[in-house]
Amino acid sequence: MGAPTDELWRLGATRLAELIRSRQASSVEVIEAHLQRIQAVNPSINAVVVDMGEQALKDAEAADRAVAAGAELPRLHGVPFTVKEIIDVVGTPTTQGLKALATAYPARDAPVVERLRAAGAIPIGRTNMPSGAIRWHCESELWGATINPWDRSRTPGASSAGEAAAISTGMSPLGLGSDGLGSLRHPAQCCAVVALKPTLGRVPMASSVGPEEMTTIGIQLTSVIGPLARRVVDVRAAFELIAGPTWRDPWTVPVPLQGPGVATPVRVAMVLDPAGRGTAEQVQAGVRRGAEALVDAGYVVEEVEPPGIDEAAHALLVMLSTPGTRAGYEQLLEPIAPSATRRFMAEFFEAAGNPDAAAAELAFMTRHAVLRQWEELQQTYPLVIGPVATDVPAVAGTDLNEGQVAQTIRTMRLTTAVNALGLPAVALPVGIADGLPQALQVIGPRYREDLSLDAAAAIEDRLGIFTPIDPR
Repeated sequence: MGAPTDELWRLGATRLAELIRSRQASSVEVIEAHLQRIQAVNPSINAVVVDMGEQALKDAEAADRAVAAGAELPRLHGVPFTVKEIIDVVGTPTTQGLKALATAYPARDAPVVERLRAAGAIPIGRTNMPSGAIRWHCESELWGATINPWDRSRTPGASSAGEAAAISTGMSPLGLGSDGLGSLRHPAQCCAVVALKPTLGRVPMASSVGPEEMTTIGIQLTSVIGPLARRVVDVRAAFELIAGPTWRDPWTVPVPLQGPGVATPVRVAMVLDPAGRGTAEQVQAGVRRGAEALVDAGYVVEEVEPPGIDEAAHALLVMLSTPGTRAGYEQLLEPIAPSATRRFMAEFFEAAGNPDAAAAELAFMTRHAVLRQWEELQQTYPLVIGPVATDVPAVAGTDLNEGQVAQTIRTMRLTTAVNALGLPAVALPVGIADGLPQALQVIGPRYREDLSLDAAAAIEDRLGIFTPIDPR
């Protein structure tokens, strides 16, 4: 075989699959390289909280036997991946970072995990998240806090931050996370990795832990599962494998992965200061860098304000704060949640205005109206680029300071608007300023992840990738 083990953890998922398929590296070597990297790096950032190494090595041995036998190999044969603790993986508990769920073992894998396994990939660990997937800082009552590998004083981001930090430091080449309030894209910004928030209904969400029928309509319409990696090509590969309908998620639909052609050159709307509420210069500079890369790639970029950003962002708050949602939270989560989670939720509901049933109904109507306005805009500008958060990563733990929940909601207004509208978006790094990553998101029309990924790849080709790194 002969591939240097100390270099394998630096490579992307598709490249590793090529090496394994061509027998330039074994799956065992690849898995061992990542397990050694976890052992070396994880103690300083606490991103991987469940080690699946023993079973992963057994799976890798089986993968290598298939290679030796000349079997037909699936797309990610023998490649490791990690999984956020809110997504079911058989043999490990789906804790959601809660002590009360420390022994909540699922009866079967989540559909996305089943699909990656069917593609030959091997899970090697579970990654940290804030308790209950709540907060814009990754701190679990079960496992403690994850550290931003770029700057230990800063947050690594929202609830998929364990995944982002693990990938950023080379502990994993590929991961699965979820996004309801920016929880894929915010950690991608904070940790300098690539993440895809798919269109609502594109990638299945299902769990065998807990009563799924208790999932409120607001959550059903806004939360999705998506992949993270260091390279756009790997995010695309994972997305193509996990997308598609299943009876386990009634929202999923059979839509082709590649949509019809659009007029060229593709026109892109650039928004630097969504809804005119202020954006840090470091963040604006990153969006401009991405825009310049797209222009170099032949896209036409114009500064255009998409419609209804504030309205859609506020609609999301209300959709997630309806009387039914609040009642469900009080009955199911509040009794088992740590004090930090309860404090966040109290301020979140306050920021939403504690809406009554009439206000909730109006929010769903607003969502529909703004989505139609975006559909009209994207007839002319199929893609929209803009910030993820309009400020740099906050100091770790300050998300619970007085007034900070409402302030963070304002900085995440474009991101949460995209959640409300169910649109696809790719977040990716575009540079480093003052020691912190710069990022943008590429927002596409519904079910046009292909357009967003194409543009993200064009940006990456011109600006490069910025990870893996050693923790600072």
